[in-house]
Amino acid sequence: MLGRTYDSQVCSIARALEIVGERWSLLIVRDALFAGVTRFTDHQHNLGIAPNVLKSRLDTLLAAGLMERRLYSASPEQYEYVLTDKGRDLAPALVALTEWGDRWASPGEPPILYRHKTCGAEVRQEIVCDECGPIDPGDVGVRPGAGMPAEYLANRRPRRTS
Repeated sequence: MLGRTYDSQVCSIARALEIVGERWSLLIVRDALFAGVTRFTDHQHNLGIAPNVLKSRLDTLLAAGLMERRLYSASPEQYEYVLTDKGRDLAPALVALTEWGDRWASPGEPPILYRHKTCGAEVRQEIVCDECGPIDPGDVGVRPGAGMPAEYLANRRPRRTS
């Protein structure tokens, strides 16, 4: 079984999974982003999630800075959980996961369609080259970036050519 951290991985995907890789976390963010859910009881009702699990996931999202807790009632004291800019920046990833799920994991037609609020046109996620525009995912390669630790580069195994 995988742990909660991926210390041996030099990868931003692994770092992101440490925060939102548990399925409830992404569903909480999904409901906050696209349905405007902010209250604990609404998340619990909509997702059918146990209160202790929901509290744990919200605490993780709060600690990571994806959500913030705001007082909405002083008497009785009640809070809502609101996405931050960091949390809202997950929208493209969720749209991409939806498109993948529609293609490979749904039994029929897409259950949810994303639309631009201003004009009503369909919204989709693409991989875009700065020079060529939209490209096929199979045409994406990788190379070390500026954040790659030098010691990792020194210990890399050469790629096979055959």
